[in-house]
Amino acid sequence: MSERQRRMIEEAEKSCARLVAIVAELSDIGKLDSGVVTLSRQSLDLFALMENVAELVHEGSDRDVHLQLIGPSSGAQISGDVVRLRTAFDAIFRAILREKPGPMTVVAERRSVTVDGKPAAVLIVADEGRVQEAYDREPGPFDDKRGGLGLALPLARRVIEGHGGRIWAPAATASGGADNPDPLKSDPLARGSVIISIPAGS
Repeated sequence: MSERQRRMIEEAEKSCARLVAIVAELSDIGKLDSGVVTLSRQSLDLFALMENVAELVHEGSDRDVHLQLIGPSSGAQISGDVVRLRTAFDAIFRAILREKPGPMTVVAERRSVTVDGKPAAVLIVADEGRVQEAYDREPGPFDDKRGGLGLALPLARRVIEGHGGRIWAPAATASGGADNPDPLKSDPLARGSVIISIPAGS
């Protein structure tokens, strides 16, 4: 076998592996949507889980883009699916980091808040220096159809919602129009930030 043929086979193997992963993600989404599969429940600290995930995310490091996790490292006790939550946060972190041009720091800030009189764990992911601005804006849709991640983001959204949570992005402030039909493209904060809120204390 020539070196060229070997490389072709290796690329074919990678493509097949990616197809298998997409089919598995699609199956997972279908099962969650239909209620065939339910999320497992075990006691965990959501803030500690976020930290464990963030330590292993290096997307964008080749462009000098880095993720900095701040806020309390514990104190967000929930009953949830550890494996699926871990995968969901990994996908969300990578989705934000992969689109940053660099060099820059993306901050993921953990907060304990009260929503409708009940405790909640909040994670705000935004460019350094713009975390509060992202949180203060009106909620807008989070684009879970970004390229390069297969169905990881739609699956992550379902996992968050399956835990009674919400995921959103800051609403875009740039207006659309003939020259700008997609306001997200003119608003980096809306495109490059995400906020997640999950009920805690249970």
